[in-house]
Amino acid sequence: MHGTSKPRLGAVSSGCSLALSAALLAAGSSSVALAQPDREHGGQHAAPARAAPRGEPHQGPQGYQRVTAPHGWNQRPQTVDRGAYQHNFRAARSYSIGPWRPPHGWVARRWVYGQILPRAYWAAPYLIGDYWLFALEVPPVGYEWVRDGNDALLVNMTTGEILQVEYGVFA
Repeated sequence: MHGTSKPRLGAVSSGCSLALSAALLAAGSSSVALAQPDREHGGQHAAPARAAPRGEPHQGPQGYQRVTAPHGWNQRPQTVDRGAYQHNFRAARSYSIGPWRPPHGWVARRWVYGQILPRAYWAAPYLIGDYWLFALEVPPVGYEWVRDGNDALLVNMTTGEILQVEYGVFA
C-alpha cells in the first residue's frame, strides 16, 4: 500500500479555491464590462424610449354655465323672523360632496330647531359658506349654515341655537 498515494486534502481544496476564484473573477469582469458605456450605440445603456401616453382632446361639457353666487347672496337679512325660519325641513335634493367627519369626540345626530349646537361644530370645516349651491336660504346676519352628517343646520353663531334644519341635504 506504499505504492498508492492518497491525495492530500490541502491540494484538493487549493485547487477548488483556484477554480472558484477564476470563476468569480470571470463573472466579476463581465459585470464590469456590462457597466461600461456602449460606444457603438451612443455611449449609454438606456431603456427603450416609449411614447408618452396621449389622451383624446376633451372640450369639456357643452351648454354648461359655471355656478356663480346668486345676486344678493351676501345681503343678509338684518332681522330674524323666527316664525318664518323655525322649521325642520326635508331637503328637496341631496348633494354628494365628499366625506364628512364629525369633530373629535362627537357623532352625527338628528338635531331639531331650538336645540343648542356644541361649539365644536362652529369650526371652519363644518361651515357651509357656499350655501346657495345646496339650495339653502340666505342666512340672516349672525347666523351660518353648518353641516352635521347629511344635514344642514342654520345656527346662531353667538349662542349656538339652531334656527332651522334641512335633513338630507348631503348624500
